[in-house]
Amino acid sequence: MWVAIIAVALANAAIKAAGPVIVGGQELPPRAVSVIALLAPALLAALVVTETFGEEQHLVLDERAIGVAVAGLALALRAPVLIAIALAAVATALTRAFV
Repeated sequence: MWVAIIAVALANAAIKAAGPVIVGGQELPPRAVSVIALLAPALLAALVVTETFGEEQHLVLDERAIGVAVAGLALALRAPVLIAIALAAVATALTRAFV
């Protein structure tokens, strides 16, 4: 197991080092920079959706969907992130208590 962990760590370091070596100090095209900037939010959104609504091989809409909706609404109304998380937790808990 430790051999696999070390191998993955070395591969990760090699992949991260390959980017600056390949680019060689050149500026990336603006289109590439804009795509790279959108990768993190897209990945985060995909993780939230799959962890919230995915269950094995199918889509599940349950109490968690209400929590995500409440958090999204709170964030759309410019509430702080911690308040949005707290509201989502309360909404999910209340929905589970009464459904």
